[in-house]
Amino acid sequence: MKRLILAMIAACLALLPVMSSAGGFDPAEVAGTTLNVYNWGEYVDMEVIRDFEKEYNVRVNYKTFESNEYLWLQLQSEDAWDVVVPSDYMIERLIAAKKLQPIDKNIVDNLDQLAEGVKNQAYDPDNTYSVPYFWQTMGIVYDTTKIPEEEMEAQGWNAFQNEAYAGHAYMYDSSRDAFMIAEKALGYSANTTDENEINAAYEWLRNMHRTLKPSYVTDEVIDSMAEGLKWMALVYSGDAAYILGENEDMSYCVPSQGTNIAVDAMVIPANAKNPKLANLFIRYMLDYEASKANSLEVGYASANARVLEELSGAGGEYEDNAAYLPRSGYELDEVYVDLPADWQSRQPDLWTKVMAE
Repeated sequence: MKRLILAMIAACLALLPVMSSAGGFDPAEVAGTTLNVYNWGEYVDMEVIRDFEKEYNVRVNYKTFESNEYLWLQLQSEDAWDVVVPSDYMIERLIAAKKLQPIDKNIVDNLDQLAEGVKNQAYDPDNTYSVPYFWQTMGIVYDTTKIPEEEMEAQGWNAFQNEAYAGHAYMYDSSRDAFMIAEKALGYSANTTDENEINAAYEWLRNMHRTLKPSYVTDEVIDSMAEGLKWMALVYSGDAAYILGENEDMSYCVPSQGTNIAVDAMVIPANAKNPKLANLFIRYMLDYEASKANSLEVGYASANARVLEELSGAGGEYEDNAAYLPRSGYELDEVYVDLPADWQSRQPDLWTKVMAE
């Protein structure tokens, strides 16, 4: 009997590596190695990174970038990143350029946790190369003590043409987003390459510059609007969620003319040196605990369905926050596509001319 019990114990111990494995491989294989992660600034709970390091006995070299275009340039060099987090249209470009390797779905075996509105995007319909991280809309944060809700909702993007707000607005310094609001205000697609429509959007932005006299900003808009320094600002919904949480006078408008639905997703570059650990990291970040911690930290909508429902639902931390949950299924909303090469420089050039006038 004693020998039988010992044999049974030995058999159970022999199974432990399999039971502790993730998606078909033993994480002990990557213990002691380093993962190079490249993400947007202010876009993670660093405690989640530290927990991942402890759980798998690895080191994470975590760096940040400021734009998809800068990321694109970095990925042309010989520097090897294991996980990067570009946006939708840049993922489309990276796939076409064969700069990504497929997600190992034997390791990332929790894709069923993805929310309906964010998975299977047109640029990667089977999530072959990308796993959504956060998603958001573009909209207007505004001070309800200065601009009534009905007034803002009626104007939508045309609020950026209202000279009554001159000197009291922030415009996000992004050529793609600036042209999007002009194109939507004019009834065009945010992905248009029609010469006449582009020129009309350019003139719309020139008029905005002359009449509204906005301050052009990037991430400093978050704290500035939380402090109520301007009446209105173009912002991403995740930043808006934070602003609304800090200042009860602020509200968020997603214009009826339509907006951009943006998806930032985790991908693995083709030249990644540690792809197994990269897949393990992606799996970890998608799971409930990490997804919830990250969403609570930065205010952006989680790609995890359970987290999204919990945080935006009854009793959730963002239950009464108008900016947290992205609008889904609205026919005038669009995901950016990768523009033809000649337009990739055309929009930034025109935007520079707008701001220089």
